[in-house]
Amino acid sequence: MNQVINKKVKFLDLGSKDYKEAWDFQETLFATTVARKIENRKSTVDKQLTTDNYLIFVEHPHVYTLGKSGELAHLLLDEEGLKQKQAVFYKINRGGDITYHGPGQLVGYPILDLDNFFTDIHKYLRYLEEAIILTLAEYGIIAGRIEGLTGVWLDHIEQKNPRKICALGVKSSRWVTMHGFAFNINANLEYFGNIVPCGIADKAVTSMHLELGRSVDEVVVKEKVKQHLVNLFEMELIEGEI
Repeated sequence: MNQVINKKVKFLDLGSKDYKEAWDFQETLFATTVARKIENRKSTVDKQLTTDNYLIFVEHPHVYTLGKSGELAHLLLDEEGLKQKQAVFYKINRGGDITYHGPGQLVGYPILDLDNFFTDIHKYLRYLEEAIILTLAEYGIIAGRIEGLTGVWLDHIEQKNPRKICALGVKSSRWVTMHGFAFNINANLEYFGNIVPCGIADKAVTSMHLELGRSVDEVVVKEKVKQHLVNLFEMELIEGEI
């Protein structure tokens, strides 16, 4: 446990960024924080340094990513098919199965030392979901959770046509997190037709613009999501360069 709690979170919006570049950036921040925690445990209390927290927003060009527990068969494209779709594919070190990232989707990467907040991964995931649920409510879209499944869903109660609007996939080591959520705002859902999304074959995927019948201002949505995360985690957000 950290002797000095740091709830300051450095925020950066990367705009549109290649998936591998953003992944490498995440890995660097994540590794630095984990290394500091290891050093702190070797130090006396008076010499321990605070650990840093980060919140990164980004949009990726078309990409499919497969988590550690996923099945390659859930990608329905071969190399030629990926080229035709102008998409790339990566196996990565988060939990979960396969998912898609692309234009019109907000991807959030919180790199948090949960020792600064709470050491509960279940609660962490629920807070990420809650930020999206609260944002959707501001647009009159009722969303929630389906037992046994991560992410944010529409028609989550009666489940006559349940559809996912936000996927989650995270990694945690020594209570430091990376990866995060993918929230469909104006996403091209045709790309989800090339995978079995999150390994779930019997449920659909949706996007805010389809539910509302209009294009959505992504800048406004991002601000709402960010503010809900700040409130839920009781962050002190620092905007600007990391």
